[in-house]
Amino acid sequence: MKRLWSALFYSLDGLAAAFRHEEAFRIEVLLSLILVPLALHMHVSAVAKALMIGSIALVLVAELVNSSIEAITDRISLENHVLAKRAKDMGSAAVMLSLINVVAVWLIIAFG
Repeated sequence: MKRLWSALFYSLDGLAAAFRHEEAFRIEVLLSLILVPLALHMHVSAVAKALMIGSIALVLVAELVNSSIEAITDRISLENHVLAKRAKDMGSAAVMLSLINVVAVWLIIAFG
């Protein structure tokens, strides 16, 4: 139980660090604060609401992973390196795909 309690606080520290240091994460959280209530108030099935909210959560997860990749890459070295660029670009691509997923899920549910 103590391990779970510690893990909770490590996770909260990670969220706080992302919010404090990552502008993209702050913007995505702000959009989440708008879109999640909107999804909950839409006249769609519970499954559709879950998909809409899940797609938003995926963006936040992808942004956290991307920010982690960027932080550890910068910790290792600030010099330009092909592998560092590849890692950062792939993290960025994950965020982009998750954002495309939000648009696709919301459009399919709204107009499908």
